[in-house]
Amino acid sequence: MPVDSYIEHPDQLGEVVASLRGEPLVAVDTEAASFHKYRDRIYLVQLSTPTRTLIVDPLPLGNLSPLGELLADAGVEKVFHDADYDLRILDRDYRFRATHLFDTRIAAQLAGEQAIGLAALLEKYLGVKLSKEHQKADWSRRPLPPDMLAYAASDTKHLPELREKLRARLNEMGRLSWVEEECRRLEGLRWTGPADAAEGYLRIKGSKALAGRQLAALRELYLWRENLAARQDKAPFRIVGNDVLLAVSRSLPRTQPALSATPGVPPSLAARYGTMLLEGVTRALDLDESALPHVERAARLPRDPNFEVRVERLKAFRNRIAAELGIDPGVLCGRGTLEAVARAQPRDRGELASVGELRTWQVELLGEGFLTALG
Repeated sequence: MPVDSYIEHPDQLGEVVASLRGEPLVAVDTEAASFHKYRDRIYLVQLSTPTRTLIVDPLPLGNLSPLGELLADAGVEKVFHDADYDLRILDRDYRFRATHLFDTRIAAQLAGEQAIGLAALLEKYLGVKLSKEHQKADWSRRPLPPDMLAYAASDTKHLPELREKLRARLNEMGRLSWVEEECRRLEGLRWTGPADAAEGYLRIKGSKALAGRQLAALRELYLWRENLAARQDKAPFRIVGNDVLLAVSRSLPRTQPALSATPGVPPSLAARYGTMLLEGVTRALDLDESALPHVERAARLPRDPNFEVRVERLKAFRNRIAAELGIDPGVLCGRGTLEAVARAQPRDRGELASVGELRTWQVELLGEGFLTALG
């Protein structure tokens, strides 16, 4: 990769963005390091036009406002593959909001592709094979070696051409407007972090099956791991995995031998963190009953005996149309949307269109069939 394609000085960024705002489209991707770091952030931004690829390094730049202006420029189409996470972390780190989007993943789904990963699509449509060597690389390291930069560049280099191929196919199929509507909705994506980081232990799979004191132990161990991960700036799972926290919480070992004998606890972790794991268990065992956590169960809605019948009728119609179109049924209309329609029980197209989960293209495609299924 040419050196002048690596943007690390503010004057470079301003000049490059000024030139890109004269382009009809720019492909965009980001690289973060949540697999390695506790404090995740964007470590690279890749930008490609049909003729060149540039890599922006946010670490020395600090101020990326010209990039934010490019993303917000409705006159330049921004091409992503699976934009959801990129858009959320751009909002999280910089409050950047993108407009005029085209997502090749969404395009592939609505074109009926079964394999929608970027590598699979590039190989099918362009005959390009992507390397998987740096999929879990640490993008926070500096300097980045040439092979990592080349890998990062490959994520956007071919997107403009892939966009052209998919757009042409969707146009032939009469589905381009579907993708355009979906991509317009992406503009509203915002970062949504956990409401309460201290309650993160409740998001561990299997936590809600624990009894009160076991759950208290999981809370203690989770907070210990979070604090240690923050001090070391290391992804929490790289310290102790959730499965180990659950195993210790279930068994509540009181001694080092008991900890070492706990199924699911590797001897190396028992030796390295044994004292701290046992201290967490002790804190949980010493709590008064009144201080034990408990899982709040959502109140159940009154049961509608005909609700599932309506959902199944909608699902049967959806599945038939999906098969005719060669689209995954969940892509055509997800279960949550079917349930929203079943709850609303619309009586005509107007009421159907007011169901917030439904897209306009879904109303046009499935509306009459849904109304018949509910009738």
